[in-house]
Amino acid sequence: MTTGTAPPSLRAAGWGRRAGLAVAAVLVSLAAAACTSTGPHDAQADVGSRPGAIAWTSCSGLGREFQCARVPVPLDWNRPTGRQIELAVMRRLASRPDARIGSMFVNPGGPGQSGVGLVRDSGAELDTFGGGRFDVVGWDPRGSNDSTHVQCFTSSNEQDQFWKGVSIPSTPAESVAYQHKAEELASRCAKLSGDLLTHISTADTARDLDRLRALVGDPELTYVGLSYGSMIGQTYANLFPDRVRAMMLDGIVDTVAQTTSMEANITSAVSSTDEVLAQFETLCQQAGPGRCALAGHGDTVAQRVTRLFATARRAPIPAHHANPPGVLTYGDLQVSTFAPLRSPLTWPAFAKDLEAAVSGDASNLKTAAEALQTPEALGVGATTSSSISCADAAARVPSSAWTRQIADFTDTSKLWGTVLGWWLWSPCASHWPSPDADRYTGPWNARTRTPILLINARYDPATGYRNAQAAQRRLGNAVLLTLNGYGHPSYQVPSTCVDEARVRYLVDLVTPANGTVCQPDRTPFG
Repeated sequence: MTTGTAPPSLRAAGWGRRAGLAVAAVLVSLAAAACTSTGPHDAQADVGSRPGAIAWTSCSGLGREFQCARVPVPLDWNRPTGRQIELAVMRRLASRPDARIGSMFVNPGGPGQSGVGLVRDSGAELDTFGGGRFDVVGWDPRGSNDSTHVQCFTSSNEQDQFWKGVSIPSTPAESVAYQHKAEELASRCAKLSGDLLTHISTADTARDLDRLRALVGDPELTYVGLSYGSMIGQTYANLFPDRVRAMMLDGIVDTVAQTTSMEANITSAVSSTDEVLAQFETLCQQAGPGRCALAGHGDTVAQRVTRLFATARRAPIPAHHANPPGVLTYGDLQVSTFAPLRSPLTWPAFAKDLEAAVSGDASNLKTAAEALQTPEALGVGATTSSSISCADAAARVPSSAWTRQIADFTDTSKLWGTVLGWWLWSPCASHWPSPDADRYTGPWNARTRTPILLINARYDPATGYRNAQAAQRRLGNAVLLTLNGYGHPSYQVPSTCVDEARVRYLVDLVTPANGTVCQPDRTPFG
């Protein structure tokens, strides 16, 4: 998203990099689904053969290595000469132009995170992925950010008033109020965004990507997709298998689960979260009080964390020094775990914040939760993510049945099931327009000339390791590289082994042996 300030590095980015990004990424992914009358060869014939060039200009406030553009694409790829929308695009020129191979397209996830923001903030680091030999190109997917985007409010003031004071419900009365809010949001988005809502599926974005590939003059695509970006990649590879030069996907989405329904999507997105919290507790216990503030108090770390959640469920915890001051509700506590569970190098600081809350001061956790629940974060992040998700997969259960459905999500994850249920499922379940007719639902078995490289941390709270294993089985000749560690995606933790494999793959098209396991250079409490 474009909200908030950018991080200095790609590894600092991930989920915690700013409020809007964190809210959006939470969705992890909902991949495209196929129009039943359009197969891959129909789509290929329609998109990639048009000549042209992008009119690059300088980017305001950035160095000469950055170039910006706005690129028109059809709203409906079945009507290529009809209404056009615009994509915001940015590239960072290769640092080794004499050895330039081509362009490397990147997407940070979401759905709906800003590829322009990723290149602006982390372009230098992404340049190293390809050994300085690629122009790094990012774009804001249709429906989001500075591209033609979903609108649900007529002004920022209207948006602020709509979301003011909204947080994850902790009581039945709050839940009813949130469900009504979701219904109103769906109505507002449909009224102001109209046909755009039914033309922002992942398949539409994959077709846009193929247009961009052709416009930069690359005969084949080189692509790096993170988190939901892996959905874009898998969709592209199955629509255009003969146009893939290299595709590296990190933090893998389960395409089958994500294209089945919004309920299946949310269930998949939270299926590994509680396991990662348990890993955090175990590593903290092993680290001891010298390296983890939650350890060494007589009870176990797991018991201490469980007691904190029980305390917050009974009554809010004071947060007098939060920004702004207030109290930490049970829902706030759940939200406050979003960034740190994805960023394991922050676990020592996270443990200190949890221990402070156990001792009665939840200020830091409250501040973290508030950053993800500002009107701006919810109005841009959650709304954009919901809109793209709804275009990919319909909800089968109406939001009026929230009691049962939220309970089902919570059975999968006590930590994030409720949060993602309200943030992402409830708008889609509230009379949202039907999913995109051109969404792609498979098959997912494409073979590419160079095998797709799948990378996943063994303990990933947002795209569980089982997703990567399933993708490796489905895709015709994909290779899975495992980081024996934590984080979402794997770049959250430095690993020389993974870094070297990336460069060999993207530059030389050499894949690691299938089943390769890399070790991290650092451990969370090391």
